[in-house]
Amino acid sequence: MRVLITGGAGFLGKRLANKLLQRGRLKDAAGRERTVEQLVLLDVVAAEGFADPRVKVVAGDICDTQLLNGIFDSGISSVFHLAAVVSGQAEADFDLGMRINLDASRQLLDVCRSSGRRPKVVFTSSVAVYGGALPDVVQDTTALNPQSSYGVQKAVGELLVKDYSRRGFIDGRVLRLPTISVRPGKPNKAASSFASGIIREPLQGEEAICPVSPETRLWLLSPRLAIESLIVGHELEAAALEGGRSINLPGVSVTVAEMVAALEKVAGPATVQRIRWQTDPMVERIVGSWPGRWDASRAEALGFSCDSDFEGIVRAYIEDDLPANQATEDRNTN
Repeated sequence: MRVLITGGAGFLGKRLANKLLQRGRLKDAAGRERTVEQLVLLDVVAAEGFADPRVKVVAGDICDTQLLNGIFDSGISSVFHLAAVVSGQAEADFDLGMRINLDASRQLLDVCRSSGRRPKVVFTSSVAVYGGALPDVVQDTTALNPQSSYGVQKAVGELLVKDYSRRGFIDGRVLRLPTISVRPGKPNKAASSFASGIIREPLQGEEAICPVSPETRLWLLSPRLAIESLIVGHELEAAALEGGRSINLPGVSVTVAEMVAALEKVAGPATVQRIRWQTDPMVERIVGSWPGRWDASRAEALGFSCDSDFEGIVRAYIEDDLPANQATEDRNTN
């Protein structure tokens, strides 16, 4: 079985690849357990850190149809489509967002169709497909009403995956991810970047700017559970998706103030003093349009799970990603 991960050099792509290499097996579209013979990691830059002979690293433009056709000529059975321009960047550069988030997704689906293999396709969507006047708890039946270019691009991508599945070209499943926190690494141009930055940077002894009010409510999922959810979504049989191909994943509903309180509980008051509050109207507008909670009962019934609370998310980041356990050092000096 050959598996393609787009965005394979990214933080989620690399973690997913490592998890799949550990598992060694996945179900194909017919529900049969098959050995993962090859993982193709496609990104604009080469994915690093893989010595496993099952990994093939491809650096190139996801919009290059010839490149995609060459990859599919090897016999791709499953696709995890993670490649995307993040929300803030898609808002700032309309053409780039449309090219990568929409045009490239359409091209990828067309190559899947041309392959004639009806591959499984896991498409990652977002809380950003919702917006406007929302109920306190968004339901599966709540209409999509994105308030950003990124949200529109993801919403259109969802519809394409559904239609290509209806026509029998792919076996698609759409996973609407909560905001992922805490992401390791450096800040990026996502509107939600602060949701990791206000935890990550203070724990590393650095200042962080929070561009939204403490009352802003977010729907969050840890990287650990995000990777688990991608695999659970892939392994679902098509019959489980008869109620709809788009699935709202479970998460933790928390205000920014509650996030900071959890950080203080774990790492002490000196750590949270590194957070500086400075409103950014664009970020506040985009993030404020997203739901702070949605009904994930269907996802839970299908086997998806979430973190117990945000304190647990902070502790998971410390265990998995924080260099030299600075949080413990900070706490012990307060």
